[in-house]
Amino acid sequence: MKILMVNKFLHPNGGSETYIFKLGEALVKLGHEVQYFGMEHEGRCVGNRANAYTSDMDFHGGSKLSKLTYPIKTIYSTEARKKIKLVLDDFEPDVVHLNNFNYQLTPSVILEVIKWRKEKSRNCKIIFTAHDYQLLCPNHMFNNPQTHENCEKCVGGYFANCIKGRCIHGSAAKSVVGAMEAYFWKYKGTYKYIDKIICCSEFMKTKMDTNPVFAGKTIAMHNFITHADKEAATCGESTFSKSSSYDNVHEDRYVLYFGRYSWEKGIKTLIKACEELPDVNFIFAGSGEYAEEIEKLPNGKNVGFKTGEELDALIRNAEFTVYPSEWYENCPFSVMESQERLVPVVGANIGGIPELVEDGKTGRLFKSGDAIELTQAIRELWDTPEESDKYRENLKELKRLDADEYARDLLDKIR
Repeated sequence: MKILMVNKFLHPNGGSETYIFKLGEALVKLGHEVQYFGMEHEGRCVGNRANAYTSDMDFHGGSKLSKLTYPIKTIYSTEARKKIKLVLDDFEPDVVHLNNFNYQLTPSVILEVIKWRKEKSRNCKIIFTAHDYQLLCPNHMFNNPQTHENCEKCVGGYFANCIKGRCIHGSAAKSVVGAMEAYFWKYKGTYKYIDKIICCSEFMKTKMDTNPVFAGKTIAMHNFITHADKEAATCGESTFSKSSSYDNVHEDRYVLYFGRYSWEKGIKTLIKACEELPDVNFIFAGSGEYAEEIEKLPNGKNVGFKTGEELDALIRNAEFTVYPSEWYENCPFSVMESQERLVPVVGANIGGIPELVEDGKTGRLFKSGDAIELTQAIRELWDTPEESDKYRENLKELKRLDADEYARDLLDKIR
């Protein structure tokens, strides 16, 4: 089978890229042929035989002229249609697997696949893995960055609420463009051509099913594990990061947070908990807007963004990790990476997190955004290491699909 993986970034950038690279590798191991379509970038490490990619779009830079044309290009892309057609004609895929495509590639690529398979009389399936809520919410996260609150006002296609709330980067202009994009593709009806929608949590599936166009097409599949015994995640034949082992992680016991230092990840709530637990050592591995506040903590150490062996050592040596998210998380790799290494997680009871963490058995859950509950959960687990040991034993029995098993299961479900 020939599978064309479509994603705006074809270089290591986040969870969706980890997903497409590892899934692509697994599909190749199973004997399938995989090519990739997305933006050109100096860090691109996967591609297609036609060598066709769209121009790299940087919304945070560029010339004045490019900034003026961005609003149009984020809604509809003639370039994306032309470039993906070259790949379709050359590769002739049996499946086009869409991932993150909005704004940079745009749903224009779906139109071209539809046109191509009709012209060629090809039974080419279109599947989509939803890594966030982009098809339901213009800011893709079901929250308002202005008020720091979760919000579902756009559900049902009421995208004008995005403009009212300035939900995209707090910008009225960007929010208008986001709402226009959502309305344009809603009225064009393009998403009805997607054959299957893979949701990485049952929680996400319930949200996607609120749209009658999607209901009946959704499949809930938790993300796969990436095997902690390997050096690092790979991108095609190259490696994300080859870093030396992280020696002397910390002299004492510590609690670990790794990820973005942003409000939706619950960092402010975690900082409050840290302040109430002066005898507990915390290590933060990541980057973001709250880095300075973290560095002011007398019991906190900011080691910056880590990958590969350094991150592996940090996770393995932690007493437990904390995932205090305050947005509708789906199936976070950070939680699964901890559990795969038999490290318990204290996680917020929100989104898809409680589908991964069984309270009192494999970790602890607390009310999202509640610093008091988080403080109590950390205190109790820190003071009773035997409880952590019990969770570690239970994690040995936790069964999760690896990438190879996931790939087989995915193909079975979309056939």
